[in-house]
Amino acid sequence: MWYAIIGRDAPGSLERRQAARPAHLARLEALQAAGRLLLAGPFPAVDAADPGPAGWTGSLIVAEFDSLEEAEAWAAADPYREAGVYAEVEVKPFRKVLPK
Repeated sequence: MWYAIIGRDAPGSLERRQAARPAHLARLEALQAAGRLLLAGPFPAVDAADPGPAGWTGSLIVAEFDSLEEAEAWAAADPYREAGVYAEVEVKPFRKVLPK
């Protein structure tokens, strides 16, 4: 089943985000290589593709896991979580309808 992982950034976490980004991306690339990643990306703090010093407010990952517990465990081990980038993380089942 698909699961949406929504991470909300802690205030002032831009430098921590930048430092943890390579490890965060490596985990996402592993999901993609396994055919389990639907999409992933950050939420800019301002209406721009590159928000510069305004930074990001969080991220969305939609990936396939065998259970909610597995998705929650994967999210808990995210380098952004470990680095204090995310103030909170929500994991929810997700049903893809479109595109088919």
